[in-house]
Amino acid sequence: MPKVCVEIPQHILDDLKRHVGDDKKFVNVSDAVRTACRKMLDMMDEIDEKHGRKKG
Repeated sequence: MPKVCVEIPQHILDDLKRHVGDDKKFVNVSDAVRTACRKMLDMMDEIDEKHGRKKG
């Protein structure tokens, strides 16, 4: 899997880390970022469909 380096504000990383760990939603920060990206892309697809911009 390719690696990507991003810079984010500390307060966003701190908030993200509150959801990472044992008995929490994400196993690690990478998993949380991947999930957030996937959700954002799904939302963008839905918006494109509503505006007739998505093919297929």
